[in-house]
Amino acid sequence: MDGRDFDVVVFGATGVTGRRVAAYLAEQGGRWAAAARDAAKLERVLAEDGVVAPETIVADVGDPATLAAMAARTRVVLNLVGPYTLYGRPVIEACVSSGAHYVDLTGEIPFVRQIIDAYDARAQVEEVKVVQVCGFEALPPDLAVLLAAETARERFGEGLLAADVEVGIEGPPGMPRPSDMISGGTFQSLAAAAGGEDASAVTDSAALITDPALAGEVRRRSPITVAPRREGDAVIAPMAPAAFINPAVIHRTAALSGAEPFRYREGIAMRGGAVSLPFRYAAAGVLSGTQAAVAAAARARPSVRRRVGAALGRILPSSGFGPAADRLEAWKWHMSVTGHTTSGRVVRVDVDADGHPGYLATARMIGEAGLMLAEPGVTPERSGCLTPATALGTGSVERFERARLRFSVGA
Repeated sequence: MDGRDFDVVVFGATGVTGRRVAAYLAEQGGRWAAAARDAAKLERVLAEDGVVAPETIVADVGDPATLAAMAARTRVVLNLVGPYTLYGRPVIEACVSSGAHYVDLTGEIPFVRQIIDAYDARAQVEEVKVVQVCGFEALPPDLAVLLAAETARERFGEGLLAADVEVGIEGPPGMPRPSDMISGGTFQSLAAAAGGEDASAVTDSAALITDPALAGEVRRRSPITVAPRREGDAVIAPMAPAAFINPAVIHRTAALSGAEPFRYREGIAMRGGAVSLPFRYAAAGVLSGTQAAVAAAARARPSVRRRVGAALGRILPSSGFGPAADRLEAWKWHMSVTGHTTSGRVVRVDVDADGHPGYLATARMIGEAGLMLAEPGVTPERSGCLTPATALGTGSVERFERARLRFSVGA
């Protein structure tokens, strides 16, 4: 990649998250550029945030030549143009062909599997990293679980038998708004995944594992469930926006790392006193019911899936729907990983972060991931279709402190 004009290009920098990624890269400085299909809109949107890109690039998912030209000029492309099932493949093709690393934010697990099947071997030959699901889903839990597994091996010489992830989120003061939590882009990604040809993979914890025997063992040990459960004083609700994204990534990381399959569970911890317990169970039940309906749709006949996906795409908010800029900073969230070894010993990894998890924190994460991938010697010397944890490694997790994401291992 010597002689390239840029370390990182943000493609889709006019979107809700893309403009925040551009702002993060501008804050860090260095060789980066912003790309979109409309140059005038791109400059106007960035100016609204007080961001001046060193250079702007015109690129369009419908014009392969522009994508190839963009990828040829940079070490890393951060793709923020979704839904990825519809628009991701041409960008990946351009990056692999041009020898540029590729990173995106997709939560569309069937699409990720399609890319593994189509590009893993070729990306290895070209020494390119294709890194998907690299935002709040699934970078923090993926890195934290791998860190727990490595710590267990170092301390006890044992692998993990189980890993439990709990997330607590504290929003800004005042009345929540509908746009505060899940973006229109995320909604559209869920609709695209539910209506896709391989939608049955949506609820498969082993969807990203290519070894059939290993995949069967993962399914046996770690099925995905969305039912609420009680842990101490907390009611554990299914992960938002969906419980079907992180597990497949976590288990692919374990497979690529040579680890034995383990049980993985995750959820949002709703804490409070005895008085609020019925209300917390009711809220968790609503989330569970909604996700169970998505799972049922994904298992339906292809004709039904296509109709459901199309209907969801029409009624759900469109890409561009998201929170007001003045409501992004005041969020705080915490993620804890409790790993249990094969002999019953416990390892704990904590992640503390600032900023809205799905917008601001995600933008900072993928921005920092791009900078790390562009810098020689920072990430592991491996290529192919990788998870965030296997692409970035745990050796440089302190770099994410710049992104207001702090990892710590318990004593």
